[in-house]
Amino acid sequence: MIKAVLFDLDGTLADTARDLGAALNRLLAEEGMPPQPYEAIRPIASHGARGLVRLGFGADLDEERMEALRVRFMDLYDANLAEQTTLFEGVNELIAELDRRGLAWGIITNKSMRFTDRLVPWLPFAIPPAVTVSGDTVGIAKPDPRPMLHATEQIGIDPQCCMYVGDAERDIQAGRAVGMKTVLVNWGYFSAEDKPEQWGADVDIDHPLQLLDHI
Repeated sequence: MIKAVLFDLDGTLADTARDLGAALNRLLAEEGMPPQPYEAIRPIASHGARGLVRLGFGADLDEERMEALRVRFMDLYDANLAEQTTLFEGVNELIAELDRRGLAWGIITNKSMRFTDRLVPWLPFAIPPAVTVSGDTVGIAKPDPRPMLHATEQIGIDPQCCMYVGDAERDIQAGRAVGMKTVLVNWGYFSAEDKPEQWGADVDIDHPLQLLDHI
């Protein structure tokens, strides 16, 4: 019996791609490089700072150059964290219905606390999350199962009574590793190399409210 629904953040609950892309394009402008179009940025938006830096500057960066660009990207994103970020359509209706049914909900994201501690309270969720676990909360991020276990410990619910909803392979891997029912959202951030049909999610959905059919 499902007692809690836990979610990834970027590409699942919140559309953060435009703010992430704006930070990348500010960095590219600083470096005298051409901007990347939104159509190229969106599929890479959940691949982290390194993925976005590679999109803009190429895959053959040496580690020192990559780290310098990554740090600067993070600072630029931090300065403009929520100018264009919004919740996906239907997310708040889903959260309100989960609460009406007496189900807890929470967030397990690979985004660092530096960002989630400010972004999550700012987002207009109908009901605040019962728990938020960031990529550095327990010192390691998904697909490692430890963030999942930490979240369930915080809310006092067995992982097997939880559902995990995300848009990346690491989300499905982490959820399955601890016995959660896994759900893949088809509105998420997918790159051309992704093969979501091979990730082994229990369910995939096209709209947040479709989740209610599987609880």
